[in-house]
Parts: sequence; structure tokens; C-alpha cells
Amino acid sequence: MHTHPILHKIRKFLSYRLFTNIMFVLLGVIVFGVLYTNVKPKPLDLSLYEEAPATIRAPKTLIDDEATEKKKEAAAAEVEKIYSTKDGAVNNAVMLVSSLIDSVNEVKNKAVNEPAPDEEVRNPQSVNLNKQLEELKKRLPSGEENNLTKTLTDNVLKTLLTATETDLERVESIVSTQLEVIMGDKVKEDELKRAALNLEQRISSFSFNGELKEAAIALGNAAILPTEFYDEEKTEQLKKQAVESVQSVEIVDGEVIVEEGDLITPNIYETLNDFGMVEEDFSIKPIIGLALFIVVIISSLYYFFYTLEVKEERKQNYLILTSIVFVISLIIMKITGLLKQLEINDIAFLFPAAFTGMILRILLNERIAMMMVFIISACASIVFNEKFSGSVDIEVAIYTLFSGVAGILTLVSRNQRTNVLRAGIYVALVNIMIIAFLVLLSDVAYSSTEYIYYLIFALVSGIGSSILTIGFLPFFETGFGILSSMRLVELSSPNQPLLKKLLTDAPGTYHHSVMVANLAESACEAIGANGLLARVGCYYHDVGKSKRPHFFIENQLNLENPHDRMNPETSKNIIIDHASDGAAMLRKYKLPKEIVDIAEQHHGTTLLKYFYYKAKEQGKDVTEVEYRYPGPKPQTKETAIINIADSVEAAVRSKNSPTQEEIKQLVAAIVKDRLSDGQFNECDISLKELEKVKQSLCETLNGIYHPRIEYPELKAEGE
Repeated sequence: MHTHPILHKIRKFLSYRLFTNIMFVLLGVIVFGVLYTNVKPKPLDLSLYEEAPATIRAPKTLIDDEATEKKKEAAAAEVEKIYSTKDGAVNNAVMLVSSLIDSVNEVKNKAVNEPAPDEEVRNPQSVNLNKQLEELKKRLPSGEENNLTKTLTDNVLKTLLTATETDLERVESIVSTQLEVIMGDKVKEDELKRAALNLEQRISSFSFNGELKEAAIALGNAAILPTEFYDEEKTEQLKKQAVESVQSVEIVDGEVIVEEGDLITPNIYETLNDFGMVEEDFSIKPIIGLALFIVVIISSLYYFFYTLEVKEERKQNYLILTSIVFVISLIIMKITGLLKQLEINDIAFLFPAAFTGMILRILLNERIAMMMVFIISACASIVFNEKFSGSVDIEVAIYTLFSGVAGILTLVSRNQRTNVLRAGIYVALVNIMIIAFLVLLSDVAYSSTEYIYYLIFALVSGIGSSILTIGFLPFFETGFGILSSMRLVELSSPNQPLLKKLLTDAPGTYHHSVMVANLAESACEAIGANGLLARVGCYYHDVGKSKRPHFFIENQLNLENPHDRMNPETSKNIIIDHASDGAAMLRKYKLPKEIVDIAEQHHGTTLLKYFYYKAKEQGKDVTEVEYRYPGPKPQTKETAIINIADSVEAAVRSKNSPTQEEIKQLVAAIVKDRLSDGQFNECDISLKELEKVKQSLCETLNGIYHPRIEYPELKAEGE
């Protein structure tokens, strides 16, 4: 990949780091601008008490706080009050009645036994009764719970003091019995009045003399107590448990909020407002959310390219190319999104989701392609959200993700355009399966027309991705000088003009180039270099020999060698010029820079030893520099391997039936010579890799020059 002239000028003006940072910022701004319209709040033009112009569904799942609160209040209200039983309440009431009657009897007996004062003698009945009343009050309980002096009136107490012993026994018996009956049925605090009324009715059913009935009723009312008391703590605990068990009321994603033509009530309007559908005030939250999303995307890209182990210039080219493909995909996405105006459901399935992954897989590598597929899927979930702005569509994200991944994985071979079309068909099949999965999972009834639409969308998306890939590929290859595998395969065709010329004008050189290509490709693959580039580079590396083919031994056949009649300097110039002539021819035919570099560098600055020593033998005053190729030295592993393979093939071919040991020695000697001559000083090939190269060259050469069986000559019949 070489730098576009315009980009090169910009880079000369800016530093590499500044240029990269500007690229990331610019990409972030572009992506933000493209996605902004999809997250910008779009309030509905609705008013209270008007008819809904269309059916409105919930754009996302939202908790209805008001309904949830009402549900909690209802759950708390349904909890019954908890009452605790007071042990001994019945016995206390009966004992209270009994002790009161006993106190009355004691006061009466005491009055009988004491001598009467003068006043009592003059008015014995009145004075004695008042005195008994005072004495009785002293004996009665006066606590907060049972203050009988306040509960029972003086008339009631006087009635009891004037009653006979038999009547008092009868009052005690009836009141105690009725208290036991009523309080035995459990009397709650808030039911005390009802229980007292019931007691009064029961006591009233008995016959008493005069005021004794009223006294008995009053005594019963004073003695009756609640047997169960309200337990506030336990009740509140149960209410709390009931409230906590209440599940929040949710308005589920897709749920109908209001049907078309229905009246928009305050409750409905409030719900729409909760979703932000009628909010007229500008909200910055979606903008902040989108900004965070962009930060995540750009940060991911920055980290990915920061850790990419390639040269800085190539890294930036990768970034620029990836950014352009990303922006193109977003534009296609937005154009596809505009088709929603045709009121066709799920138009997102029409989007060529595999395009991004496929073209980056061909132009760059699988890692970059896979990362961008994830980013494009996230963007698609925003752009194709058909519910409401500010939310995402997970179904679209799943569809786009699987479609993109399928495009990368099914593009097994990137060497022919037909393979891209085949991958598009595979993607279409995956699209159909993913759509079927989403449709069946939703368990919604679809019409036959909708199924046909889905099928068409899946096919168009898959095949359209491959068509877009093939269509954009030449532009990226030309604009960025990218030598893709597909382009290399095209250049390897014998129908290419330069290869035709080489085959016609220099058939020996063509054959030599093919042999070197076999050697170089195997050796490159052995160390992980680009074998296809090495093969195609070998096809063109000696194309300069077609200018003067008969000056090169492989094209002379049985002809006289013209160098035998020439001085060493002229021969040297002709031989050296084939590298520069080849590079010039390749540039003229606009072949990729990588191929031109191979033709120019495949001899490096090696010495033409034969002609150098020939000149020395003739007594000429020459230097090695005059008889060396101008270079430059090999800059890549592929060129270094071609440098070795070119010499090895010529050396082995000159031998008559070389043995494996001879081949091994030849290969080792040539590699050693190149190392000692410093030919590999400017490329990053290691000694360990050179050992693998030597082994691979030997294996390939042994396969070509293996010993053959000599068959006996067959005589013609009758001889």
C-alpha cells in the first residue's frame, strides 16, 4: 500500500501523530452528525382530550411509577390488622365485679357494727348512707385503667349499698356470667362499645327490682374490657412485606399506549410524557448518550490501531481506508433508512450488512473487518430503530452482526471475484435463517406478502453486499495503491500484455520466471510472508529482458553468445539495465508499486562477478562499484527471497543432474554470499527465517531435479 500524493503532502505538513489524531476527531464528528438525527428527540404533536392520530406504542420498557404506587397502596390496605390477645382479661373483669360487691358488703357490715354518732341518731338513714358511700369510694380502685370512682356514679353505688345481700349476690352472678360469655368471644378495642351494648341487652333481659337493673348494667359496663389489642408493629411489618412483594407495573416495549382515534386522557398524556414523546423542552440526555457511544467507538479504533504492529505510514493508510469504508456504510445505511417512508416494515433487513466486513477482509485483514462489523451493527441498531428516537433495535443489531460475520467467514478465498459473489449467496442464506429466527421467536402472525418481502430483503442484502464489494474494490485499490489478492491473481494471468510480450519475445526468461516463482512462493509461505505477491512479482521481475532477449543466456538456445564478442563494460551495462528497464516498463503499464519494487530490487547491489573478473583479466582498471547493480537493496522479505531464488534457480539449472547434496551446497553458498555482501541489511528477514528459506528451496529443487529412471530404447518391430 502506498500513500496517495495528496495525503503525502498533508503528512509532510503535519506530524504523523497529529495527523492521526485529526483523523480520529474528524471521524467522530462525521459519525456523530450521521447518527444525530436518529437520537434527536422528536415530540409528537398531541394535546389533551383530542383523538390520537395513530396507534402509539411504547418505544421501550418503562416502569409506571404512579400505577406501581397505587398497587402498593392497595396491597398495604388489604393487610388486616393484627391483634394480640391479653391473657387473663376475662378473669380480671370478673374479679373486678366480685371485689366491688365484696367491698359493698364490707362497708355495710362495718356500718352495722359501729356505734352511731348524735347526728346519725337524729337522721340515721341519710347520714349512714353517705358515710358508707365515702367509705366505699375509698376502697374502690382509682388507677388509670380501672378508676371505678369515675366510671360508677354515686347513685349506682348508693343503689348497691341499699340492696340486700341476696340482690347483690344475684347482680354479681348475672354480671360475671354475662361478662364471661361476651368477653369469651374476643372483644377488640374498636369493638368495645358494641360489646358493652350487647352486655347491656343481656343484663336487661333479667328481672331486677327498681334501680338495681341500672346499677347492674353500669357495673357490667365498668368491668368489661377488650380481650384483644391492636398490634401496630406486627401490622406495619406485614404491610411492609406486602408492599415489597408488589412487582413494578411496567409498560412493556411495543405495548399499545393509545389506539388510533381514542381520546388522549390525562393519564395517557402523562404516560406519553414519561416516554418523552410530548416533551417540548429540549433534552440533552440523548445527545450525551450519543457522544458517549462515539467515544467508545473512537476509543476502540484508537486502541486497535495503536497496537497494530505495522509501520506508521501503513497504519495511517489502514485508518484512512477503514474510516472511508465506515462512512460509506453509514451513508448506505441512512439511504436505506429513508425507504421507511414507503411504509414497508423492517426495511432494515434490506441493508447490505456484509459489505463492510467483506471489503475490509479483502483489502486489509480479518481482525479489522471483524471489529468494524461489530461497530456497524451497533450503529444500525440506532439508525433502523422504527419505534422512537433515542432507543435501539436489538433485532436489527443481531441481523447486521450475523450477516457481517457470515460475509467475513464465507470469504475463504479472496483471489477471485467469483468467490466474492459466492460469499454473497452464503450471506443471503444466513440472512434468511436469521430473519426466520427473529420472526418465529416473536410468535406474531405475518401475511404471505410480508414473508415474500423478508425473503427478497435477505437475498438483496447478501448479493448486494458482494456487488458493492466488487464495485468499490477497484476504486480503493487504485486510490490507495492496495495490492489485493484478487488483483494479484488478475496480474498473474498469461493474458496480461507484459506477460504476453515476455512469453513471445523471451520464452526462456518466461520459463525461468515461472520456476523462480515456484521456489519463491513456497519459501515465502514457509516464513509467513506473502507467497502470492512473491509469485506474481517473479512473473514480472525479469520483464526488462524482453527489450534485448538474446543477450541473456536462457533465451540464446543454440545461438552464439553475443557477449563473447563484446567488451565487459558494454555487456555489464546491458545486463544491469534489465532491472531498470523492467521497472520502467512496469510503471508505463501502471502495475502496482510492489511489483515495480521487486523488479527494481531483486538483484539489490550484487556484483556482476563474471564481467568484473573478465575486465580485470583484460588488464582494465575497474572497481567493484562500477560492476554492481544500482539497487536499492531488497526492502521486504518477499524481495529478499526472490533475490535468493533467482540466483539459485539459474545456478542449479546450469548443473547437469545435480544431487541433493550439491543443491544444498549451492543454496547455502548463495545465501552466505548475499549475507556477507550485506544484501539483506535493509529488510527485516532474520537468520532463523533464512534457514527455513534454504530448507524450502532445497525441498522444491529436489522435487524438480530428482533423478529420473533411464528406460531402455525400444526397437521398432521387425528390426
